[in-house]
Amino acid sequence: MKITVGTPEYIREPNALMKIGGYVKKYGEKAVLIGGIKSREIVEGHVRESLNNERMTLAASIWYGGESSRENVERLIEELSTIDYDVILACGGGKAIDTVKAVAAHVNKPLVALPTIAATCAATTPIWITYSDQGEFLAISRDAKVPEMVVVDSTVILHSPVRYLIAGIGDTLAKWFETKTSVKKATPNARNQTAIAIANQLYKTMLAIGEQSVASMKKKELSPELEDMIDAILLISGSVSGYGGDDCRTAGAHAIYSGLTIFPEIHETYHGEIVAFGILAMLAMENEEESEIKELISYYQKVNLPYTLQQMNVPELSRSQWQELGDVSVTIEDMANMPFVVTPDMVITAVRQADQYGKDMLNK
Repeated sequence: MKITVGTPEYIREPNALMKIGGYVKKYGEKAVLIGGIKSREIVEGHVRESLNNERMTLAASIWYGGESSRENVERLIEELSTIDYDVILACGGGKAIDTVKAVAAHVNKPLVALPTIAATCAATTPIWITYSDQGEFLAISRDAKVPEMVVVDSTVILHSPVRYLIAGIGDTLAKWFETKTSVKKATPNARNQTAIAIANQLYKTMLAIGEQSVASMKKKELSPELEDMIDAILLISGSVSGYGGDDCRTAGAHAIYSGLTIFPEIHETYHGEIVAFGILAMLAMENEEESEIKELISYYQKVNLPYTLQQMNVPELSRSQWQELGDVSVTIEDMANMPFVVTPDMVITAVRQADQYGKDMLNK
């Protein structure tokens, strides 16, 4: 049996990037930084200075390519083959870090993640989500390396757009709803039951601190609630997948997210925002009480998560588009984690129902 729970080292503190050289020098003398355009602009100066202070070198700074795609992974592997380096630093959001996790698995080098936003648990999980170069979901891929270390500069997170934190809340909420659903298909054991317990406590924490953490981000105040939310999204959420493994994976909410990515208009909506709507649709699919779903929507209203298709820029869908959404969603690996067989018509009905519940709540 082999499991990966979180990362061997997780460091979160203000201005952590100014100490990054001291953290990573045990991995060698030469580092490569790979990440997004904006994220590298944010971190590269601090990283270069801190490495120099430790007599280390930043051998290269490389754009990851913009999508977590096989093509970008292969391009980066080829580019790295021409560079002399000891350790990879991955910076940015989930897609950037996922891409570099896949690269690191192939080149077999130490990996340190430097998330610049708190929007997913990508930095602490041993999987990567594969997309096409156009941003359409393709697969959950397991040929990825969990980082040896995650260094979270809470000052950088604090000054990132608040919408990323909100998306992180949406993605992390799904841990509870999807875990308690997917585990129904598994034989109970110590690991998956621990994962459920963590997911449940994580959900309670999200409800308790969500509004305050968003308010702190807006005011640019590093409050205890915001620090807890950063840890909840980046670290604790990943541990649920770590302990639960395939028994506690994503389910209907993420499958519906993936199905909705077939519509180009939704690509300006963040992953966790779409997943949050997917939770509502999954609950409708499970025939949960309308009152429970609307109670969750009331929380979405407090933290500014979307709860209608229109809020995610999804246009009025034709009959054929609705059918395509249903057909695609049921083929997604996540949907197989539901404890019952899901048909395209069930997806269509659930998404319509969730959207209607959201419309009912628009002026409340």
